[in-house]
Amino acid sequence: MDIQSRKIEFVQEFLKLQNEELLTRLEKLLHSGKSQKNSFQPMTIAEFNERIDKSMEDSKNERLITSSDLIAEIEKWD
Repeated sequence: MDIQSRKIEFVQEFLKLQNEELLTRLEKLLHSGKSQKNSFQPMTIAEFNERIDKSMEDSKNERLITSSDLIAEIEKWD
């Protein structure tokens, strides 16, 4: 699907929304995407390694969420 078709499909779905909380989240996402566009900075190797270490620690301590649980949570948004 090309980008124009995707945008049209998105707008059609967006117009069907009845959930104000989801609408607010989408607005924030849209606005944050615009402001971050010019401020993106790649992470350093040290930051990357810190994230890996934290992720490994979270995994060891079972501080995770399964993809199926995450999908179930997202489906509740609308």
